[in-house]
Amino acid sequence: MGTPEILIVVGIIVLVFGASQLPKLARSLGQAKAEFEKGQSEGTAPSSKAETDKSDKD
Repeated sequence: MGTPEILIVVGIIVLVFGASQLPKLARSLGQAKAEFEKGQSEGTAPSSKAETDKSDKD
């Protein structure tokens, strides 16, 4: 995707959501990304803790 295509996509987004809604949209996307990454890290942490607990009991 080159610069003209990106500008077209941005223009369509502005038309659909409106210029006043773009900061809210960007903020919510950032929060969603942060929550997703937090969930991924929490998903892997308990399994490694469970493995450590098993080795402590042996």
